[in-house]
Amino acid sequence: MLVYPSGVDVSSSALRFLATRLRERRRAVGTRWRRLSAGRQALLTLAHLRNGQPYAQLAAGFGIGTTTAYRYISEAVELLAALAPTLAEAVRAASTKAYLLLDGTLLPIDRIAADRPFYSGKHKKHGMNVQVIADPKGRLLWASPALAGAVHDVRAAREHGIIDALAEAGITCWADKGYQGAGGTARLPHRGRWEKLSAGQQAVNRSHAKVRALVEQAIATLKSWRVLRKLRCSTTRITNLVQAVLTLHLASSD
Repeated sequence: MLVYPSGVDVSSSALRFLATRLRERRRAVGTRWRRLSAGRQALLTLAHLRNGQPYAQLAAGFGIGTTTAYRYISEAVELLAALAPTLAEAVRAASTKAYLLLDGTLLPIDRIAADRPFYSGKHKKHGMNVQVIADPKGRLLWASPALAGAVHDVRAAREHGIIDALAEAGITCWADKGYQGAGGTARLPHRGRWEKLSAGQQAVNRSHAKVRALVEQAIATLKSWRVLRKLRCSTTRITNLVQAVLTLHLASSD
């Protein structure tokens, strides 16, 4: 395999953060020697998450075996996922915000037509449903564990306890029509065909759409990590990948 120099468009603060956590872990478990230093293992992990490159390509570039690359990346991802904020922590940190934005996104996966639980009728493809919470400026605050793509947004929000958590904290949440019936502090647009809505309802929906549209920035931030654009791993590993990306984003945003 040919090897060439390349780059990863991730801030150096994310690299330092992950390298520090890996060094701490190595000291805790008493690791004496590794094929890669903590800094190089961190760079390997960032290259995989940001660029979505396969293990074999990364292994060739870093001069290690494919199995070793997989093991190093899995270790770092699990470490990062464990550091991700819980929903309670995210809500507590956002308690000073005027309101929050809530939306769901589908992370595409490589599944066949027979895998119905993962098929999203809304998006017409197989994937995993992830709920995203953003601040009023569209900055990513929290991302949920991944559920099968067939799960609707309002059901996913309930299963994760998002609606109840925001209601208990008294935080208003702006969401789209996919959350009809959610209750709590969720603010939703009027239902019905556009031409059948009154002028006042149309004005409310237009205003609502302008406010809620900023949540797309948070979703774009999540998917700027290319490994999440087309997942080819076991569905049981996707939650860890999402939580790892969330941790890196928050660490580099501080």
